[in-house]
Amino acid sequence: MKNSVLMAGFILASFLMEAQNTALLDTIFANDQKNVALFFPNPIRQGIVGSNDFVFTYNREKEQYFGLLQAKPGKPSNLLVINTNGAIYSYILSYREQLEKLYYFVPQSERIGFEQPKFAERSDSVSVANLFTDKSFYYERFCSYLLTRKQRIGSIQKRKNGIVLCLENIVFDKEELYFVIKIENKSSLDYDLNFLDVSTQTRKQGKKKSIQRISQLPNFKYGVPSKVAEKQVKRMIYVLPKFSLSNDKMVVLELNEKNGERNIKLKVSNKYINNPN
Repeated sequence: MKNSVLMAGFILASFLMEAQNTALLDTIFANDQKNVALFFPNPIRQGIVGSNDFVFTYNREKEQYFGLLQAKPGKPSNLLVINTNGAIYSYILSYREQLEKLYYFVPQSERIGFEQPKFAERSDSVSVANLFTDKSFYYERFCSYLLTRKQRIGSIQKRKNGIVLCLENIVFDKEELYFVIKIENKSSLDYDLNFLDVSTQTRKQGKKKSIQRISQLPNFKYGVPSKVAEKQVKRMIYVLPKFSLSNDKMVVLELNEKNGERNIKLKVSNKYINNPN
């Protein structure tokens, strides 16, 4: 019940932002041995964390400019802070045993928007209700966080004519699999992306062997480029419904070039799908 209330507050506050939240979120690390202090440009009016593994404390009776963060081992979460002037700040939280930084001075430039005092019309309330079933806001923030991590699932890549397709990571979260994909153009010619498709394939045994191919439609795509310029690297994320594979099946990432023939098929063993990070 508590988590539901926290998430409701998080979504509601997100709806009340200006449309200027395209920057990647920073990650703040904390543990249960030390306090991490966050100093804001204006006094804190409200602070909300998305998980019981993290605790953000601040003075609720007297306006103060700082709050203290602690964490216990668990999955990453988020922190939403609203200042007394209505400025909104949002960060990804993660547990780390050894902390390199114990204090943060938050500049005004890191605010993601301003809270509005009230809804103008009833239709706004309906829009807020719709947000409880719209996961795009969560996808955006979690995907941006995953692109900042250095975690890898293995060396899974294929190269053709100077184009490298790499599956860097597979992360399981909330009944979904996040495929972190990298395209690197080591050639001297720009690569125009036609499509990147994810499918499962199995080889049927018998006299007539055939390949059964089933496309996996993503629930969300993040950072998919239309072009990868020469000597450039692009990273993106496909969010797929959770699935597992038997030993005779595999996943295939198919990269297709627009008006070109530098097409790549990257085969991924079922062991990576069944054992994500």
